[in-house]
Amino acid sequence: MTKHHPELSLLFHALADPTRRSILTRLAGQPARVTDLSEPTGLRLPTVMRHLSVLEAAGLIATVKDGRVRTCAIVPDALEPARTWLDEQRSIWEARLDRLEALAMQAMKERTE
Repeated sequence: MTKHHPELSLLFHALADPTRRSILTRLAGQPARVTDLSEPTGLRLPTVMRHLSVLEAAGLIATVKDGRVRTCAIVPDALEPARTWLDEQRSIWEARLDRLEALAMQAMKERTE
């Protein structure tokens, strides 16, 4: 039975949208104001705010409000749970493929005998 990781669900949900991935790419360079993040998307500000709230709920970004200006910054270690899970999955599948290869090699060896 698989383990349930609620933080992974939030991370993958946040990363599933191309607009949110684009925002994260932009924030990887430096923090930015919400208005600056909304300009290249062509989306209205409320829509961008909803995208930002999903990213913030997943822990991928942090926002700071100074007066009327809200600035967003990426949280560098936020992807670590996803990276760890993917590494675990890779190990599982590599082990399965190794066993499958060994089985195929054994079958070929028995066939030639």
